[in-house]
Amino acid sequence: RLSHRYYAMKARWLGMEVMNHWDRNAPLPETPQAIIGWDEAKNTVLSAYQRFSPDMAEIARAFFDRNWIDAPVRPGKSPGAFAHPTVPSAHPYVLLNYMGKPRDVMTLAHELGHGVHQVLAAGQGALMASTPLTLAETASVFGEMLTFRSLLDQTTDKRERKAMLAQKVEDMINTVVRQIAFYEFERKVHAERKNGELTSDRLGQFWLEVQAESLGPAIKLREGYEVFWSYIPHFIHSPFYVYAYAFGDCLVNSLYAVYQNAERGFQDKYFAMLRAGGTKHHSELLAPFGLDATDPAFWQIGLGVIGGLIDELEALDN
Repeated sequence: RLSHRYYAMKARWLGMEVMNHWDRNAPLPETPQAIIGWDEAKNTVLSAYQRFSPDMAEIARAFFDRNWIDAPVRPGKSPGAFAHPTVPSAHPYVLLNYMGKPRDVMTLAHELGHGVHQVLAAGQGALMASTPLTLAETASVFGEMLTFRSLLDQTTDKRERKAMLAQKVEDMINTVVRQIAFYEFERKVHAERKNGELTSDRLGQFWLEVQAESLGPAIKLREGYEVFWSYIPHFIHSPFYVYAYAFGDCLVNSLYAVYQNAERGFQDKYFAMLRAGGTKHHSELLAPFGLDATDPAFWQIGLGVIGGLIDELEALDN
């Protein structure tokens, strides 16, 4: 429902009735082009963290003050971004490749969220500080959402707000809807494999079925797309890993919805959850927030956050 609704709207923006599959994540012309300096990015993230919790901002500030972040792009440097916790007796390190784009600011906020989580969970010791996949993205995605909202509040140009909201919605659809489509593909493949070997044509057929259902009628799957399943390394190296992306993102979205409606006390409960590391099941950690992952309404709260962003986009369109 969410992806079908969004992609139909994007097709209209691009002046098309139906988009080709390669246009799905095409950037809008309104995407801000100005380079955001490192100091501005630092202040944006720390200010967003500060508004949520001074303690959270203080932990994150140490990463800048003590040179725990490797940010510049250099020849031969590893691509992407990550936060590495090393061992609990030492501080974590953050690696990213900062080029001054709004998405780079979001990446900085994301990885610092991991860093804050790792610092807080260090007290659990080497064996229990690490979090399970279901909770690994909790602080990172939450920090990213805080920063996104801060950036959006500072943006007054209607066209730039539209581009920022669209990029955020696409990221969330890719993290939730698309990963569940990947999971459905894996289910089809493994269930069918019990009946014998699968041909490449059969694999392609399964892929097109789940992608058509996921992406919706506003996207045309062109010739050649039937083999796109082969570029997902998780299917081979980490079967069924992809559920963790959707689980984690919806969990954080539900938490963020609670935060938006909370009067007081949310920050203390949030920090207690991060400090727990891997010592508690997610059901125990979510209970203080009144959330229950076995209740379908829990997931609807998380999906509702994505729907709310699409509502904002539709309001800008009118």
